[in-house]
Amino acid sequence: MGQDLRKLFKEQRNEKFLMKEGHEARFLARIEDELPKRKKSSFGLFKIAAAVLVLLAAGWLAYQLLPPGEDPVKTTIVNKGDTTEKKEGISLGDLSPDLKKVENYYVANINYELSKLEISEDNKAMVDGFMDRLSELNLEYNRLNAELNQIGPNDQTINALIKNLQLRLQLLHKLKEKLNELKSSKNEHDTNTV
Repeated sequence: MGQDLRKLFKEQRNEKFLMKEGHEARFLARIEDELPKRKKSSFGLFKIAAAVLVLLAAGWLAYQLLPPGEDPVKTTIVNKGDTTEKKEGISLGDLSPDLKKVENYYVANINYELSKLEISEDNKAMVDGFMDRLSELNLEYNRLNAELNQIGPNDQTINALIKNLQLRLQLLHKLKEKLNELKSSKNEHDTNTV
């Protein structure tokens, strides 16, 4: 019983085994019978067409939503109801992408706060006073922007421009607080009167 398996495998490896004639053809036919039949469907064509349609729609949407290049963004600053566009030349946003983000953030918030103001006959005088101060800050911003174009970018001018934007936003927040105080005191006065 103690046979050497290595020796047996070597002997068997040297022998050639022949299959019966037609064995491979019978085997392939039997596999073909056992496997499920594939139906040719036109869904493959629809899948390709749908994929192409999705890619075209995504490309069109990207073309519509994304800006075509590095076009300068013109920011409009609201000033007492009328709009004025920035002067040509470099601005704070043209110096670096970070400064552009800062400028866009403050300008968007200033415009948003201005759009939310509720002006009535009771608070018109207070709003006009704040708007005069806001106009002064806007003129100062334009003067600083002109200085930036004449002298060139420096830390003092850049910091002054950012500080100006911050002051305008703080001024609008303060106006909003004052209007809320005025409104709440008016509501308290009306409830006490009733």
